[in-house]
Amino acid sequence: MNIKTGDKVIVLSGSDKGKIGIVQKAYPSINKVVVEGVNVHKKHKKGQNGSQGSVLDIYVPIDASKVAIYDPKAKKATRVHHKVVDGKKIRVNAKGESLEQK
Repeated sequence: MNIKTGDKVIVLSGSDKGKIGIVQKAYPSINKVVVEGVNVHKKHKKGQNGSQGSVLDIYVPIDASKVAIYDPKAKKATRVHHKVVDGKKIRVNAKGESLEQK
């Protein structure tokens, strides 16, 4: 999985297609990611001991294959490749520009 926490991604398919958000959490073992503002579900919480109940917004993980890294210069999705520079493996986009944050 080429997507990490903190990456800016765009949703490629589904009801949230075209939305751009930041990855809050990545689950590489199950190939899913949680993206801010994407795939938000409502959960109704019952009140306890006379207190009032509430409706909570829950971010549900989506499959990592449904999102792609967003390139702000080109304003579209980009693919990720790996390159070795100075003995260190870094992620680069399709044009060879580094994706690592400084």
